[in-house]
Amino acid sequence: MKHQKIIKELSRNKEVFKYLLKGIKKEKYLWKFEPAKWCLLEIVCHLFDEECEDFRIRTKLVLQDPNLKLPSFDPTSCVKDRAYLDQNYNEKLHNFLNEREQSIDWLKSLKNPKWSNAYEHPKFGAMSASLFLSNWLAHDYLHIKQIMALKYKFLEEFSGEPLKYAGGW
Repeated sequence: MKHQKIIKELSRNKEVFKYLLKGIKKEKYLWKFEPAKWCLLEIVCHLFDEECEDFRIRTKLVLQDPNLKLPSFDPTSCVKDRAYLDQNYNEKLHNFLNEREQSIDWLKSLKNPKWSNAYEHPKFGAMSASLFLSNWLAHDYLHIKQIMALKYKFLEEFSGEPLKYAGGW
């Protein structure tokens, strides 16, 4: 039962990401409040890569055969290795949203999935399909928070107005 609720939230988050990230001008999607922090373009590229190469594939492999070795994936090196800042923002957003739709379709198509199947990770120990699914949703929430913080800081810098009246961040 809890898995269906998580899948429903992943589906809802597709719409959340769509409304938070669509129609943004280059000035805003490339803006960083600190050089070491990610801009919106980097976040979108990361979300796309995570959707395809991390959460969906790991959940799928653990459900199918938890004894298979999971493919390696280093999200931090992707930023430079895949030249995130050279990517087309609108194309990457479109691709991410399409991949999320494919993920949702796949998750909804599962018949009696073995959520307790667990891969024995050399560093983290037993990692069940249920754990991967829950962390997929948690990952969404972390990036929604990150996107909102970036938008807030952008407003703070470019409005030229103090934002204390709005309340504490």
